[in-house]
Amino acid sequence: MIRFENVTKRYRGTTRPALSGVDFEVQRGEFVFLVGASGSGKSSCLRLILREDVPTTGRIAVLGRDLRSLANRKVPYFRRHIGSVFQDFRLLPSKTVYQNVAFTLQVTGSSRGFIQQAVPEALALVGLDGKQKRMPHELSGGEQQRVAIARALVNRPQVLLADEPTGNLDPATSVDIMQLLARINAGGTTVLMATHEAAFVDQMQRRVIELRDGEMVRDEVHGGYGDTSNIPRLVPEEVRGAAAAAALTAVQEVQRQTADLSVVRAALAEELSAQRRAASTAPDAVPTASEIPEAQAVPIEPQTDVQPETTPEAKPAAVGPRTHPIVLPQVDVAEVGVADRLGLSDDGAEEVGPTS
Repeated sequence: MIRFENVTKRYRGTTRPALSGVDFEVQRGEFVFLVGASGSGKSSCLRLILREDVPTTGRIAVLGRDLRSLANRKVPYFRRHIGSVFQDFRLLPSKTVYQNVAFTLQVTGSSRGFIQQAVPEALALVGLDGKQKRMPHELSGGEQQRVAIARALVNRPQVLLADEPTGNLDPATSVDIMQLLARINAGGTTVLMATHEAAFVDQMQRRVIELRDGEMVRDEVHGGYGDTSNIPRLVPEEVRGAAAAAALTAVQEVQRQTADLSVVRAALAEELSAQRRAASTAPDAVPTASEIPEAQAVPIEPQTDVQPETTPEAKPAAVGPRTHPIVLPQVDVAEVGVADRLGLSDDGAEEVGPTS
């Protein structure tokens, strides 16, 4: 069905070939997984099979035809025997499910009678009975991929190429699509699937061809995915002590505000005490109201804080600035215990409540 003979493919502007000396053959009715890291050459193989590209050197034969000698005008007729499914569905958004599947047959000039028979059969095969009139945006991702598979199968091709068909689907839907592809293969269609889904490859135990940097490194009849170290994984970076550091910062802020308030209170108390001491040392320095000349008399404002009056000679020395520098200890989060991190230790002078 498909044969690669020492195939090398180089793209213009690149230093390393996309494929280098690749040799393999896929028999009729096989289910073959094409695996490898991104950039290993999987998609290049599929494009060469579809005759979207031609090899730089080597020979490719598909369905008994040498693709290198296939005339360009005959390529559309050749592709009628090959179905293709992609990761991004590629449905026509303005057409219904039925019209999307029928469009392939209309382009190839199939009769109306054949279209009316083939389209419902393809939709029934993929489990979309009763959804012929739905629009693509009314379907789930798995249903859209089923429409794409029905469109690929409506021509009854001998080969089905699948390029990451489950890449945009959730795990449960991906299982459904893989089971559907297995049923299609059981019906006699040859399936060649490029994938990163290591779990499916390991479970199904079909033939596996592995590519690495454009070279074929493994061909196993009943193989697993193999090395999964090149499959990217999203692992959140562990931030140690983040919660404790946030709690400690909140406690320190409360302690700083408490210290500021204590300093202000101490400064006010010191000033009041100094004024009282000055007043007690000069009790006769305060003139009476009768001794103040009328011209110099001024209205006395009511005072909320009663403070002893002093004469100019008995005024105390000027009080310095009321603020004092606040020195907070530098705390190393890693060296503080859990109770200290949360401000709950018993040896503190201040009791700090819960903080957010």
